[in-house]
Amino acid sequence: MSSSVQLFRDQRYHELKGQCLQQGILFEDPEFPASDESLYYDSAAKGKVEWKRPKDLCEDPHLLVDGMSSHDFHQGKLGNCWFVAACSCLALRKSLWQQVIPDCNEQEWDPKSPRKYAGIFRFRFWCFGEWTEVVVDDLLPTENGRLIYCHSNVRNEFWSALLEKAYAKLAGSYQALDGGCAAEALVDFTGAVAESINLEEGKYGEVISEQMKLFEDLMKVHKRGGFISCSISESPGRPSEAETAMGLIVGHAYSVTAIRKLRLGDSLVLSFKAEKLFMIRLRNPWGKKEWHGAWSDSSEEWKKVSDSERRNLGLTVENDGEFWMTFEDWCKNFTDVDICRTVNTSCFSLHKTWEKEMMYGAWEKHPEPLLNRSGGCFDNRETFLQNPQYLFDVKKAQDKVLVSLQQEDRRKYKKEGKGDNITIGFEILKVEDNRRYRLHKLTVQERVATSPYSNTRSVFLRRTLQQGRYVLVPTTYIPGVPTKFILRLYTDVPSKLRELKADRPKMTCWSLLCGYPRTVTQIKVHSAEGLQKQDRSGGADPYVLIKCENQSRRSPVQHDTTSPVFNTQVIFYRKDIDSPVTIQVWNSNLLSDRLLGQAVLAASPGEPRERRRLKLRGRGGGEAAEVPGHISVTVLCSDDLGEL
Repeated sequence: MSSSVQLFRDQRYHELKGQCLQQGILFEDPEFPASDESLYYDSAAKGKVEWKRPKDLCEDPHLLVDGMSSHDFHQGKLGNCWFVAACSCLALRKSLWQQVIPDCNEQEWDPKSPRKYAGIFRFRFWCFGEWTEVVVDDLLPTENGRLIYCHSNVRNEFWSALLEKAYAKLAGSYQALDGGCAAEALVDFTGAVAESINLEEGKYGEVISEQMKLFEDLMKVHKRGGFISCSISESPGRPSEAETAMGLIVGHAYSVTAIRKLRLGDSLVLSFKAEKLFMIRLRNPWGKKEWHGAWSDSSEEWKKVSDSERRNLGLTVENDGEFWMTFEDWCKNFTDVDICRTVNTSCFSLHKTWEKEMMYGAWEKHPEPLLNRSGGCFDNRETFLQNPQYLFDVKKAQDKVLVSLQQEDRRKYKKEGKGDNITIGFEILKVEDNRRYRLHKLTVQERVATSPYSNTRSVFLRRTLQQGRYVLVPTTYIPGVPTKFILRLYTDVPSKLRELKADRPKMTCWSLLCGYPRTVTQIKVHSAEGLQKQDRSGGADPYVLIKCENQSRRSPVQHDTTSPVFNTQVIFYRKDIDSPVTIQVWNSNLLSDRLLGQAVLAASPGEPRERRRLKLRGRGGGEAAEVPGHISVTVLCSDDLGEL
């Protein structure tokens, strides 16, 4: 965690605690008072609640009793099983919950020194890219002497109730936590990257190959410290809180507590007619209502496995509300899965490490097109490029990239009636290798990836990209919707992510002396064919070199082919419109590269913009002798430097 921690509402824990101890009083939080305004954003939802401190609810209160367990808590009346599921996941990782509850022992009740207790606690959450410390008092909402919201199985343990209060303070009220996504809470607990998968749309219950890919991915996520939860979405005939025929609850977030791929011994192979079992263990936050299908508590499958074989296979159940399923049954019975990946950015690790870049941005509406930054999704062709644009490079021949786009948490706006998430997503475009300015028109660029568009707080995409330069365009689905966002990009090697702000080259005092561009030219070399053979096997290792004035760009080498596909794009801002553009095809050699041919273009604004096939020639001007091979190119030229 970063050493820099922001203070929510500028409340300083140690100062506040010191003041209370000095005055001999217990802390009462003026920023989140023990009143209805902290409980509800909707006045119609009010009920009769008493605020009590833990010492009023039991004789020996503790923050933690015998450590933390994923079975420590129950949901209570609030519809935030998603939050409870996230807490259940968090409890499995000591190093992570110690981030959320800093200096846990220092905050604990000390029965030997009751005067050191001030009724104040602090928790830390990853809020919109920064670790934020939230201070709360220990006054908790109760009815008839019992906690009404999240609470522990153990009557004198209060960490879950106090954590929930701190999270409610961030959101503006307890009611603001009614309904949500476990992945969002896990991101706030860890700073991880969230991904949501619709199991029905992906047909994971039907397509075994996709099912196995997902199983391997989830098992890797779980092994590397990530978190997984799942749920069944509401639908016609399947209302929230309904129990399915197999004992699962619609709308509840179940936390995944184990994933196993098991190789069976000879005796079990005969019993199950399979060499492997793909198993997943879940927990219901309510601690009740378990799965009734295969591998449920009283199923025939367990009767075939002895207690010792269960232990050897790791098919253990630690508490009520926890149960095993086959992965196939899981894919068929659940509809949604939320994944939180703890992306490894440490240099000291045996596992793959990633280079992380993070940018803050905003969609902002403006009547002037060049200043508008809220153009909507790709379907809005006229305004799509009027969004923030971010440039990054893929330096390797190919690289897997992870992208997370997260909008600001809108729960705090629920009181104003603006608490719903905005539908967001992003596009990735492969652009010219030397682009430095904003895109204004899509011409030769390639649309290589589109994220899901969703009204969840964040969207996620994994893609393998080829070497080159890319522009990532985050968007709202509908134009003109303002909000803030965070963009996170993970790559194998540094990507130099940066925002494109300028529309064209800047006019400076040097422009008067050295000249200012008069025209902009885009060139895309698609491919070549019929090149001269360069080795005994009849192949070549060609690349393209594109030159204009004193600038040049070179493509990657295409190996062992005389018909290479380059798809190389460049853009030149030209001062001398009479200076031609030269496209050369070279063969890469160990000692000295060899020119295979070239094409010389005037590249003036009046030239045709469609794709052309050009004959290669030797060195010299347009009258040079022809040589074997053709190249396929698209050239676009404009006197308006902001057109392309």
